Amino acid sequence: MRPLAILPLFLSLLLLTAPAAAQTPPPHAAAGELVVIHAGTLLDRPGRAPRQRASILVRGGRIEAVQDGFGPVPAGARLIDLSDRFVLPGLIDAHVHLVSDRAGVEGQLAEMTESVPLRAYEAAWNARKTLDAGFTTVRNLGSDDGITLGLRDAIARGWAIGPRIIDAGTSLSATTGHMDPTLGMREEYHEDLLRSGSTCDGADDCRRAVRRQIARGVDVIKIATTGGVNSRIGLGLGAQMFEDEARAMVETAHLYGRRVAVHAHGADGINMALRAGADSIEHGTLLDDESIRLFRSTNAYYVPTLSTVNGYIERLRNNPNAYVGEVRAKIEWRISVTGQSLRRAVPAGVRIAFGTDAGVSMHGRNADEFVLMVQHGMTPMAAIAAATVNAADLLGLAAEAGTIEPGKSADIVAVRGDPLGDVGVLRQISFVMARGRVHRSEP
Repeated sequence: MRPLAILPLFLSLLLLTAPAAAQTPPPHAAAGELVVIHAGTLLDRPGRAPRQRASILVRGGRIEAVQDGFGPVPAGARLIDLSDRFVLPGLIDAHVHLVSDRAGVEGQLAEMTESVPLRAYEAAWNARKTLDAGFTTVRNLGSDDGITLGLRDAIARGWAIGPRIIDAGTSLSATTGHMDPTLGMREEYHEDLLRSGSTCDGADDCRRAVRRQIARGVDVIKIATTGGVNSRIGLGLGAQMFEDEARAMVETAHLYGRRVAVHAHGADGINMALRAGADSIEHGTLLDDESIRLFRSTNAYYVPTLSTVNGYIERLRNNPNAYVGEVRAKIEWRISVTGQSLRRAVPAGVRIAFGTDAGVSMHGRNADEFVLMVQHGMTPMAAIAAATVNAADLLGLAAEAGTIEPGKSADIVAVRGDPLGDVGVLRQISFVMARGRVHRSEP
């Protein structure tokens, strides 16, 4: 079945996937209806001090005004009382893979045996879990078959429920690089697997590969300059692309107004990508002094994705054979060095954006990343800013999301407790409004 043929299936699925723990939300606001939100504490602009007792006025899916105090509610307006909650902008995860959170041997088997329509249902299910966790925007960094491109458009049209999606389409690497789908597969499958268009070799071919993704309508380009922890062969985590290839891909994406996210673990591949003009480095496990210098001179963002280790630890606890030997060795190394680069980047003034690599970690538990970020050198306020104002800037959405200000999309979440004192409370979101529609509301 062609990818676009699955879109009508999303609505019926999503009627069934609301988590039982979430209370039935109030009806959505009618067109033009004024909604008044009373916020006990409001962090409207992360990075600045929060406000006490403030009102947010929402109309037509956008924030109309933010006012001090709890004034009289205008006649005909609907009140949402969050006067006992801490209210903040909808959270943004800049690195997810919505199609699945199965990995290792289980994930490889699913890729080979499950149909595109079934995996589309799984992506929609994961999108709903992500939204209920308070993440009203995500950047999906890699998905073949057009599943998340279709889901992106279905959500934007109101046909499906989920976060706003910025989508990369198919991720790209050189042959035998991290995105090569033939790794670990029998040779007779290679021809079919390579139809995804995820590999390129030489500068000209890599320009073509980027243009192909842009023609599909992607929002961002994702490339890999180094090997990956989950790559199914043991070729290490250093550079696996030549500099002219990386530069050709970045320059081509920028020519068409698309930003570039670069998967890179080793310092050689990180620095290559930064010299080429990458907009963000994903994972960045082995930053060196030159990496820090390049981050600061290029103003690129670092997206640490610390949560991957939670996924690895959980799967190995459940099944010691969840990963083949070459991958298992890289995983154990990744666990042992988690957070070291973030500890270097924070005091050096590198710009940090929040990203989990959900899909390697579990969807719906994205906020676990906040706890790890604070454990490895960030303040709670800085971690929240990374998931709001910084992530919005990285995604090109600074005029739309990341703060609660007049004119912006009404993406608003709330928690009980104070995340500036204990960032872990963000793992228990009690209210979610996305683009003016309430999707979760607990009393």
